Amino acid sequence: MMSTDGMPFWSRPSSDGPGMIARSKTRSFGLALLAVVALAAAPVGAQTTVQERTLSFYNIHTGAHLAATYRRGNEYDPEGLAQINHLLRDPVCGDEHSIDPLVLDFLYDLMDKVGYHQEVQMVCGYRSVETNTMMHRRSKGVALGSMHTQGRALDFRLPGVDTRRIWEIARSMKRGGTGYYRDSDFVHIDTGPVRSW
Repeated sequence: MMSTDGMPFWSRPSSDGPGMIARSKTRSFGLALLAVVALAAAPVGAQTTVQERTLSFYNIHTGAHLAATYRRGNEYDPEGLAQINHLLRDPVCGDEHSIDPLVLDFLYDLMDKVGYHQEVQMVCGYRSVETNTMMHRRSKGVALGSMHTQGRALDFRLPGVDTRRIWEIARSMKRGGTGYYRDSDFVHIDTGPVRSW
């Protein structure tokens, strides 16, 4: 800060006497203390970068690959979600449906616990009611009221990771339904009531 005579205030000779110097030092200390308090009170987000959540998928039915950032901090990214909705569309009729962001969070957190950060091999995402009914007729393992028809379930594999281990960790998280399909080698997760099979 410059004085009116062009000299920095800290280099000007003082003619104010010892009382003024003491008041000046006290004021400087007070301003420094206020700066420290203001810095400590600043929002944490202002000092850190926003965490992005990205998932990479391989759709075994279409052969399509996708890496999409679906969440930035506490906000879901509409563009990333739309890309995921398209990739996880009904494998028979091609209909798209919104995939529940909470099931994506479940998958992301599960992968983190497993220590897997590569491509997820998708067996099933969304299924239309018609496709689900057709599959139910063919297999007892497909429920008529499947969460897949609401976009709230995922069937998947994590290549190189034991499927039963994935299921056990998912079940311990108590975030919804978890299923282990040993013969078909995939895990089911959903955002319905906590249950397992």
